[in-house]
Amino acid sequence: MSTIVSILMGSKSDWPIMEHAHQILDQFSIPHESRILSAHRTPEALQSYIKEAEKKGVNIFIAGAGGAAHLPGVIASQTVMPVIGVPIQTQALNGMDSLFSIVQMPSGIPVATMAVGKAGAINAGLLAVSILACRHAHYREALQHYRETQATKLLEQSNPLEV
Repeated sequence: MSTIVSILMGSKSDWPIMEHAHQILDQFSIPHESRILSAHRTPEALQSYIKEAEKKGVNIFIAGAGGAAHLPGVIASQTVMPVIGVPIQTQALNGMDSLFSIVQMPSGIPVATMAVGKAGAINAGLLAVSILACRHAHYREALQHYRETQATKLLEQSNPLEV
């Protein structure tokens, strides 16, 4: 099966966060790829990649970005496929700059915005699975099983005195 989800990030330093989206997609056996492309430093390469990715069958883009965090919005401006933005925590403003940059997209160019950092990357992977589950029963069943497993684990730890 060809790549159906693309994980993009603006620099290699974003990988320790974005690899959590990669791990979720691996867990669900979703064909995906990861790339480093910058909205600011490599705009032509980014535009070319988006066009080629769509031709190869990419249905969803997950984009992690910090600071000015333009990557998810630039991707969304170049495709009609769903774009999921993951704000990367920054030293200067603790990720709030990234969050505000991604979440404040103008009307007409939507980007689904996740939480800042690791939780956001995990949820981006899960949202991609959920989107794919709309058309693919096996992803829907796998996601249902994942959630049931999460609930079972929590219930097993329901008494904090027994942990």
